Amino acid sequence: MRIRWWLLFFIAAFCLSLVSGPDASLGNGEKVYIVPIHNEVEKGLANFLSRAIETAEEDGAEAIIFDINTPGGAVDAADEIGKAFSETDIRTVAFVDNRALSAGAFISLNADEIYMVPGATMGAAAVITSDGNAADEKAQSYWLANMEKAAESSGRDPSFAKAMAEKDIDLPSEYDSWEGKLLTLTASQASKIGYSEGTVENEDALLAELGLQEAEKVMFEETFADKAARFLTSPYIIPILLSIGTIGLIVELYSPGFGLPGIAGISSLLLFFYGHLVSGLAGYETLILFIVGIGLILLEFFIPGGIIGIVGFIAILASLFLAAGDVELMAKSLFIALLAAFLTAVILIKFFGKRFRAFDRLVLFDSTSTEKGYISNTNRFELIGKEGILLTDLRPAGTVLVDGERIDVVSEGSFINKGTAVKVVKVEGSRVVVRQLEETN
Repeated sequence: MRIRWWLLFFIAAFCLSLVSGPDASLGNGEKVYIVPIHNEVEKGLANFLSRAIETAEEDGAEAIIFDINTPGGAVDAADEIGKAFSETDIRTVAFVDNRALSAGAFISLNADEIYMVPGATMGAAAVITSDGNAADEKAQSYWLANMEKAAESSGRDPSFAKAMAEKDIDLPSEYDSWEGKLLTLTASQASKIGYSEGTVENEDALLAELGLQEAEKVMFEETFADKAARFLTSPYIIPILLSIGTIGLIVELYSPGFGLPGIAGISSLLLFFYGHLVSGLAGYETLILFIVGIGLILLEFFIPGGIIGIVGFIAILASLFLAAGDVELMAKSLFIALLAAFLTAVILIKFFGKRFRAFDRLVLFDSTSTEKGYISNTNRFELIGKEGILLTDLRPAGTVLVDGERIDVVSEGSFINKGTAVKVVKVEGSRVVVRQLEETN
């Protein structure tokens, strides 16, 4: 009973975390939204910020202050955030509270105004791949153009934005120390070249600088669901979830019944879809497609042919790719997961002698033999030792008359003529073996 109460409490708290709204403090009628951009930039953050901007618009906010402290992240997510900044009519302010590097620098440049605290930095915005190498020329060119466009949109000198993303950009002579390096600006440097509107000590000083010190502050914090979604959609977590899912299901297929491995596998896959649903990366149609794929594979066990199973497998792959959005990341994650599943299956078979249990209820593995007591015909052991006269030649099969009954028999191998006296020496089901009686004087 106590466990049930704790379970109900957890479910209620979880539901409240999904519906909890922004925290507001009283003001003079004006509203300013404070929205955090912390940790890595990814698709989950892009969805959160889009929702924050939409909420601020509906609430008639005077401005949105984005509290930025990020090392960067996904280019496509940063692109979405930058687009959301440019499309809103609300005054957007980037408040660099510590660092705005890489994608964080791009996001800041898309805001109407930039303010930094003393000691904050902004820049180092080169594009790198997930394995830490420089991106190809096409991706670099696209990102360089985006950085230039972001700077121009807020009336800033684009050469400094380009220098953040490309080492070989000509800068004024006082920046010769950055030659051959990616540009990273301090608060004072950013203010000097017009890449920030000023340096402030803290949030209250920023509000005073903006003339919004009397405005109602609305703290638009991430809910538990937002934080969970950002964690579950991380490019480092996705392959782990898929690997746990495939390994759990593989172990379950080689185990009797349904237990912990199967629960862990299904839970991991559901967490994958939960994260992508909450973050807005996927719709319920992807989850439905995944469930349909699983159903088709299970149906293949009962309707052999292969086509249904292939369609189910394709449906599962399609649902995963549609949910992820990033084809390259999903391809790498699936490769890791399938490789882990294959190695698990090899270990279970090679070292633990496991057998594929999924077909145990569909395939009959027991064999029938005389040794186990199974016979196809009634054994007539009572004929053993009885004698009779051949009604036909045995070549080696024929017919014998025993106690007035015609019986089909075979000889032990030799030819025996019709009318010869024989004796039954062996009975094996319907096979009755006879031997010619030796003549006596």
